[in-house]
Amino acid sequence: MVSDIEIMNRGIRCLLEKLGVVETERFISVINREKFDYTKWQRERFDGMSSDEFNSAAVIYSEENPFCTKG
Repeated sequence: MVSDIEIMNRGIRCLLEKLGVVETERFISVINREKFDYTKWQRERFDGMSSDEFNSAAVIYSEENPFCTKG
């Protein structure tokens, strides 16, 4: 099992790779400031979708946004 520290390190590396330093800092700031509830956000975003629509959207997203390297 991956440790919390390793998950955090991988997440930060991915954010830095995709957003750069300034936008990564902004992202973290918004998450902290807004008391972001990821589960609620996901439900609001995806509850109206059928499983087929969700799967299609996920496939398209993964093709357009390859996963960051583990590096």
